[in-house]
Amino acid sequence: MKRSAPHNTAPVALVTGASRGLGRALAQALAEDGWQLVITARGAAELAVAEAELAAVTTVVALPGSIVDDDHRARLAEAAERLGGAALLVNNAGTLNGAPAPGAEPLPRLAAYPLPDLLETFEVNALAPIALTQLVLPQLRAHRGAVLNISSDAAVEAYVGWGGYGASKAALDQASAVLAREEGELRVWAVDPGSMRTRMLQEASPGEDISGEALPEQVAPVLLALVRERSASGRYRAEDLAAVASVPSGGGR
Repeated sequence: MKRSAPHNTAPVALVTGASRGLGRALAQALAEDGWQLVITARGAAELAVAEAELAAVTTVVALPGSIVDDDHRARLAEAAERLGGAALLVNNAGTLNGAPAPGAEPLPRLAAYPLPDLLETFEVNALAPIALTQLVLPQLRAHRGAVLNISSDAAVEAYVGWGGYGASKAALDQASAVLAREEGELRVWAVDPGSMRTRMLQEASPGEDISGEALPEQVAPVLLALVRERSASGRYRAEDLAAVASVPSGGGR
């Protein structure tokens, strides 16, 4: 009689925006730490490349699509359930300015912010993460899991041109804080990763030299440590977490 393959008991992480940048780097860090993965992004070609690389390390299910789409979110939750149920949800997918018209400023001032673009910015950065969290919550509760929401310093600081993006991330921060109160058995983190050398930052800063910013691969281990240590729910800055991690144990001022 043919023996069935043993059930994979490795924990499952669902990561959005995982084809590049911080999402891709964090997916790699989680894979190397023994997690199974469900990954998604809008760009099918880039996601396929990420899937192929991650599949050499762990079990991975890659589903291209937009997290704004109800059916796509349902497919993501179902894929995580089939692997054993998500113990970690990483809401990393985001947009700077919805879908701006060709030639439009990447970061328009609020006075000139096209309302359709502003609506999409809130849908991608705040509403869709909340909706996906709602779908995955039963799985997270079963595993006493965690939600990691990627925030920004623009959620708490006022920068010219960052009003739409910052306001949407501030909404995500508040939702994170409330969810942490309501779901006491889970861990819920909103993390400001700081400026990173990513395509998104370059698009927001056309013509500027961003070569001095941290690479996503340098930030991902800091977030992985947060997951490993199951730190208290709350809002964190990756810069502060890295500084604490670099202090020698037992050590001085």
